[in-house]
Amino acid sequence: MKKIIAFAILSIALISCNKETKTITKVDPATGKTITVEVPVEKSDDAANQMAIKDSAGVYTQSFNLEIGKTYPLTTYQRDVQTVTSPTGESQSGTSESTDEMSFLVNGFDKGVYDITINLIGKRSSQTGGGQTIVVDTKQAAPKDDNMKMMWSINKALVGNKLKMKMQENGKILSITGFEPIYTKVATSAGTFIKDAAAKADFLKSFKASFGEKSMSEQFTKNFMLIPSKGVKLGEKWTDTENATPDGKVKLSTTYALKSVGDSKAIITVNGGIPYKSEKRTQEGITRSMSSELSQSGTVTLDQQSGWITNQNINVKTSQTETLSDGKQTQTMKSVSNSTVMVNPAAK
Repeated sequence: MKKIIAFAILSIALISCNKETKTITKVDPATGKTITVEVPVEKSDDAANQMAIKDSAGVYTQSFNLEIGKTYPLTTYQRDVQTVTSPTGESQSGTSESTDEMSFLVNGFDKGVYDITINLIGKRSSQTGGGQTIVVDTKQAAPKDDNMKMMWSINKALVGNKLKMKMQENGKILSITGFEPIYTKVATSAGTFIKDAAAKADFLKSFKASFGEKSMSEQFTKNFMLIPSKGVKLGEKWTDTENATPDGKVKLSTTYALKSVGDSKAIITVNGGIPYKSEKRTQEGITRSMSSELSQSGTVTLDQQSGWITNQNINVKTSQTETLSDGKQTQTMKSVSNSTVMVNPAAK
């Protein structure tokens, strides 16, 4: 009997050793003193709680579960192929590409807020048309063309710098700082090419509007947080609407749907665009008719563990038609643009 009891005790000890534990502090009811004890943690429960994209009664929510010391990539790539057809029926096509490469280093996490360093790594753009291709790449030498050289110089002043970001677990960006030293570098670079003081001031104003805390926060929020805070079920759709023109008369609507969650990733489908719109005006005997339409479709993939975007691939098609008529003759010009917008294109 003693041997059996001893064996049972040994078995319990072995099982206990195989379980993960965590340290907690509590008040000992017998002495009233604070003591530290080890309690077991169930692996399955712990793993579920650590997921950034969680399922609660069939409703999925998104947050961030980033590792301290880890770097997360965010490379955006866009390719546009535009074809313009003249009133004579002749067509010309041109292709433009742009790549912005940055990364996010997680320095720390305190009271629900991540301390992140944004590294601005590189910028590349190219234009192809008429049998020629012009490339502006911060990782290559400056181009010979003066206009392209100015763009390269300003981009070169921009990359290689760092910004500091504070972001909550829920994806809300509290602050992005570190812009002023970059503005100084860009102003110095621009001054080499823009001699007129007023023109230089206008350029810097425009640059700050496109590259500042407000614009960057909006861009990151749009890329980072896709699932609504209330959560969604598999197959459920939600729509985001934004102004496509400064006056707000034209709206861009994007409809998302949670397609699947599994294999450590969440896949979201993207559809929508700008509905067909046309207008007609007559002035001095000439009638001008214009119509336009935009459609988009694709997918976004999020890492279920961290909540970070791992891949995006969205196709956008824009069509515009302009017709001029005096009642006797009619001329029509068409423009069709097919675009691909990707995030982390190298990710599988």
